[in-house]
Amino acid sequence: MLKLPPPIWTLIYILLAALLSWWLGWPTPAGLPIPLLGIVLVAVAFVPPVWAFMLFQREGTEIEPTSPTNRALVTRGPYRFTRNPMYSGLVLLALGIAIWVGAWPMFIAPIAVFATTNWVHIPFEEAKMRRQFGAAYDDYVARVRRWV
Repeated sequence: MLKLPPPIWTLIYILLAALLSWWLGWPTPAGLPIPLLGIVLVAVAFVPPVWAFMLFQREGTEIEPTSPTNRALVTRGPYRFTRNPMYSGLVLLALGIAIWVGAWPMFIAPIAVFATTNWVHIPFEEAKMRRQFGAAYDDYVARVRRWV
């Protein structure tokens, strides 16, 4: 699963959920869709990852999670609130799309994105960061939660 980056997994999950929704006739629970809320969540979902990407560029470190090493441990910006702002943005994006569309199978996508990042990608990255940055990373982990 590490061969494909999380944004690709997010796209795959959204497309599979859309296919399932289509196959089931777009079943919608009462009160959904809520297009405005979904659109706002989709828009807000881009803020943490873009902010994080800009910080990585400024620090001159790699954004690719499977890179052998990173040049810097970034703890500023959105990383003060969550150790995974890029992944939080992906989960929020999938949730926003699900709320926007309103079909209940679409809600499988944000759950799948969370599960894949939380139990596959993040443990791999955390182990790499711990090996590379040691006590500095452990201190950061003690101060900032994995998610929000």
